[in-house]
Amino acid sequence: MPQPNDSASISTDSHSPPGKNPPGKNPHGNPRKAGSFLSNLGADLPASLVVFLVALPLSLGIAAASGAPVMAGLIAAAIGGIVAGSLGGSPLQVSGPAAGLTVVVAGLVDEFGWQVTCAITAGAGVVQLLLGISRVGRAALAVSPVVVKAMLAGIGITIILQQLHVLLGGQAAGSAVENLTALPVAITNVELHSALLGLAVVAILLAWKYLPTAVRKIPGPLAAVVAVTALSAAVAPSVERISFSGSLFDAVALPSLPDGNWRAAVMAVITVALIASIESLLSAVAVDKMHAGTRTNLNRELVGQGSANVVSGMLGGLPVTGVIVRSATNVEAGAASRTSAILHGVWVLVFSALFAGLIQLIPLSVLAGLLLVIGAKLIKVADIKTSLRTGDLLVYVVTLACVVVLNLLEGVIIGLALAALCVLWRVLRAQIHAHAPAGEGLPWRLMIEGSCSFFALPRLNRVLHSVPDGQDAVVELNADYLDHAFREALVAWQTQHRSSGASVVLEEHGTTAFTDAADNTPQRQDPREFPLPPRTSWQSSPLDGAHQEAHDDGGQLPLRSILLGIDKYHRRYADKVRPLVQDLTEGQNPDTLFVACVDSRVNPNLITSSGPGDLLTLRNIGNVVCPDGRDASIDSALAFAVKGLSVDSIVICGHSNCGAMKAVIADAEGAAAALGGGFDAWLEHARPSYRSLLDGHPVALAAEAEGYSRLDQLSMVNVAVQLQKLEEHPVTGPALTTGQVQATGLFYDICTARVVLVTPQGIEQLDPSMAVH
Repeated sequence: MPQPNDSASISTDSHSPPGKNPPGKNPHGNPRKAGSFLSNLGADLPASLVVFLVALPLSLGIAAASGAPVMAGLIAAAIGGIVAGSLGGSPLQVSGPAAGLTVVVAGLVDEFGWQVTCAITAGAGVVQLLLGISRVGRAALAVSPVVVKAMLAGIGITIILQQLHVLLGGQAAGSAVENLTALPVAITNVELHSALLGLAVVAILLAWKYLPTAVRKIPGPLAAVVAVTALSAAVAPSVERISFSGSLFDAVALPSLPDGNWRAAVMAVITVALIASIESLLSAVAVDKMHAGTRTNLNRELVGQGSANVVSGMLGGLPVTGVIVRSATNVEAGAASRTSAILHGVWVLVFSALFAGLIQLIPLSVLAGLLLVIGAKLIKVADIKTSLRTGDLLVYVVTLACVVVLNLLEGVIIGLALAALCVLWRVLRAQIHAHAPAGEGLPWRLMIEGSCSFFALPRLNRVLHSVPDGQDAVVELNADYLDHAFREALVAWQTQHRSSGASVVLEEHGTTAFTDAADNTPQRQDPREFPLPPRTSWQSSPLDGAHQEAHDDGGQLPLRSILLGIDKYHRRYADKVRPLVQDLTEGQNPDTLFVACVDSRVNPNLITSSGPGDLLTLRNIGNVVCPDGRDASIDSALAFAVKGLSVDSIVICGHSNCGAMKAVIADAEGAAAALGGGFDAWLEHARPSYRSLLDGHPVALAAEAEGYSRLDQLSMVNVAVQLQKLEEHPVTGPALTTGQVQATGLFYDICTARVVLVTPQGIEQLDPSMAVH
């Protein structure tokens, strides 16, 4: 059974996938799409009784904490169940008075009086109706979760400070600060019986989850209130109790308009409407995660909540919201439809009409103890830890403090403003650092990452001018956004720095191009998951786009050297690669042997999106497989892959414009290149592919129909022929026959950067956009 915490969940994660119930949830929590009232009644009736038993004491306690008539809580609970349950968009959410609005309502009652507060509640309902009709339900979720968490925690602290005075037998003040400063006096003047009764309720609620399952079938709040109320009749008959005159129907109070101060009243209407809407929608999202049935229609839910608040306000009830405690109880009790929520409201109405006298037996300190636990449950240590991990602790602390010290509306507004500023700071702040040379003759390195806009110009200029005149510099730019002002400042510094005799070189690694910021409207580019690019594309070039003319002693461009490439790998990628290879230190377990050509344009890991340890790669001229005994290197690789590593598959991958296939065609036409006898002997392994091409191999016919050149047709046929050789090889043949290993043929088309599947019967486009229509 859930612990007493009558507030909305602040989780906004995506809903659980249909067909799956989260662990620990009642499998019956699955609203049925269709079915008669009677077919669902077997599940809804007992669930409604359980929810009623949970809602009854909580509604009384929330009314007492709000400074409203006690019966106002029961009126709101009945209306929330019947009206919001009937008209709302969430099939299993239960609505009623919630702890999240106690502080606001208490302030309204103190400022305007109860009947005007009822009018404000009705007005907030009208606003919610308009929001629902306007279909802005999902927009209400565009609130930083950390602000909502801090708001609830601030409400919890305020409730605790308020109810401590009631528990001690005194009267609560109007604000949290006043309650805190008056606490020492309240402790000194404690009324012992009152305090002991309240603490008994707290003790029962804290210990309830440790009791046997059979006992815990009774809702903890109900058991605590009933047990301690019965105890008070015996040991403390004179303790102060709930008091009211008349019946439930006598408690119905028509609202009245404020006498002046309309601006404050309008702000109160908006405050109640926004808080009630956010709390209800977040609660509905949380409830959706507890079952696998129909998701909530958030706009319709706003209409239902607004309708309930209009009716509640017109009849003298507290504001209504969707509340997670009653809703979670409803799901776990096995409710099948909204009938359960409606019936729970009926039971509250019947009890309030027939047994209202029993309510006057409950001591105020008993409800205070219940509310202390509710308030404490609003303060979640997990939320604080999450905000610390995600860098939102400042927003959490400031929002909480402002809610407690100022008021709820101002605290939330300040929290949202601070959260927005934090987002701007994180999104717009570029990381700019300068690193002095690690050795003599090496350049300075300027690291620029993030969103490069005019906001970063002060820091950019400070870091750029920290590079001494005359010192060569390399700028490593990894930007997802780059505007003209930032580019202009960088180019201006480059011109100035080069005038001192130094060189300035740009290396780009981000998703935006430096040159695009010169004349185009800047825009954030989508991040791309992309492996290491070819070295020829990331070799350094000056900011003005000209090629560097300096040469090393060997006559090569120094920044094209392998050693400088390794240096760049160490600086930019080694730390990212290390976690991927740590588990591979003691051995490898690849699932595929990838046979590819030695051509430098073919990158097996690139075209298969694989990483270290995934592929065992065999590369040779023409991606060929030799018959057994013809080449020890190939034989040993096949044996090591199949028998030593137990790979699941073998891939033969050819490619377009293959030099080996060119040589085979040239040799057949009597124009072979003079590359030596060894090369000519190796081509013998590919010549059967040429003969198959001439004989009209099905792959050649399919490739010709797709518009591939004769050279590429040969490359594809060669892949098919090598697959056949695998079937005939003494190592791979038996493994293919038994299904231990599967063989696949691929063709990499360099000009389109697309991969084609090659089968013995033809070819198949793996990218639908490249298929012939």
